[in-house]
Amino acid sequence: MIKLVSVRPLDHPMLELGFSDGSVGIWSAGGLIARGTVLTERLRDPAYFARAFIEGGALGWPNGLELSPHALHLRLAEGGALRRAAA
Repeated sequence: MIKLVSVRPLDHPMLELGFSDGSVGIWSAGGLIARGTVLTERLRDPAYFARAFIEGGALGWPNGLELSPHALHLRLAEGGALRRAAA
């Protein structure tokens, strides 16, 4: 089971995500933010977006929005955006 083990904010709306299998990828939340839902609207603010954290292996924000680590990993893998973390 893939879990998120690290999250580092980059330029808005990008996050560097580290996974339990040792892979790392840069994920853009642009598409998610563009949905403009009640939960995603707050992510337009770069300061709020940077408050991303890990809870139970998932990516989350203080407003209760959580994203599946498996879905994030799969999306990055399918896009060729995962790499092995440096030792």
